[in-house]
Amino acid sequence: MTTPPQIRRYLENWQDEIESAYLYRALAKAEPQPSLAEVYRRLAQTEEDHARVWEDRLIEAGQRVPRREIGWRTRLLALFAKQFGAQFVLPTVNAMEQVDSHTYDQQPEARNTPLAREERSHARLLQTITSSSTTGLEGSVVAQMEGRHRSSTGGNTLRAAVLGANDGLLSNLSLIMGVAGANISERSILLTGFAGLLAGACSMALGEWLSVQSARELYERQIRIERQELEDAPEAEAEELALIYESKGLSAEQARTLADRIIRNPKTALDTLAREELGIDPEELGGSAWMAAITSFCLFAIGAIIPVIPFLFLRGWNAVVGSLCFSAIALFIIGAGITLLTGRSVLYSGTRQILFGFGAAAITYGVGRLIGVSIAG
Repeated sequence: MTTPPQIRRYLENWQDEIESAYLYRALAKAEPQPSLAEVYRRLAQTEEDHARVWEDRLIEAGQRVPRREIGWRTRLLALFAKQFGAQFVLPTVNAMEQVDSHTYDQQPEARNTPLAREERSHARLLQTITSSSTTGLEGSVVAQMEGRHRSSTGGNTLRAAVLGANDGLLSNLSLIMGVAGANISERSILLTGFAGLLAGACSMALGEWLSVQSARELYERQIRIERQELEDAPEAEAEELALIYESKGLSAEQARTLADRIIRNPKTALDTLAREELGIDPEELGGSAWMAAITSFCLFAIGAIIPVIPFLFLRGWNAVVGSLCFSAIALFIIGAGITLLTGRSVLYSGTRQILFGFGAAAITYGVGRLIGVSIAG
């Protein structure tokens, strides 16, 4: 016997599906590119098929299927699409699909049906459409051809290097100035500096390892799911791939021919689906976690050792001033490095970096001074 909570869930699922179908039809009408409009129409048809599944469930439970009423949020998105174009609302629609992509994973009625798989497929397809240009060449490709932008990999590597060294320098400079403000001996300051270097570098390395390793495990899981879906329903995967190629500008016939050719080879099919649907490079999977950890450790340590060096050779205020001078030079260099990412003036960026760094050091020095005086008193 169907329980009231089950009936409410059927109604919620049905409402979600009819609103999704309504929204996809609105996107199809607003989309100027015929091939992409056809993709939206086919997505709308799939959502209608899903809605009929829940209509049948309601009828089997002796319930009347309600009259269709579309919510104001969906109507508003459809209106925005009509007025400003499909691209205007596409990021919002994509975000909604990502949230709903696992709605059916734990619902017993969806087992042994294509509902859950097709919802995940829709989410991946919308993600691909959102991140791709629909006017021919992708923006990133055009930018690289023009030579005005750097590749994302190079930019991310440079960004990680600059920020890693900056974190080490700022955190250890602030730590050392705080301890120096408390009038602690040079030996203790030196010990504190090296302890801060090791603690910070180890923390950064562990955090980076966990981040990259978690990403790798997530990618591996997604690829395993994709491999299983490819084995269970190759025709459906071919359809998904064809829709992706249609969204990129190929005709329906060309997209289907290309997808069928790719699906014939399981290894090529999995590699292509991972790249096109999931946005994952199976050869890299986010890079090496150990290499990321070692790199993060070294970059943090390089930055953190700079304010410590003067205390190896100098004493008293000479060591403090030397630490500030060394740090100022390093901060300016880091600021100059940041201009490779931002395109700002080297003088402006370097000076700003020094001011921020010295501001943090002044705060910790003041706190250390207050604590030192309080303890001494």
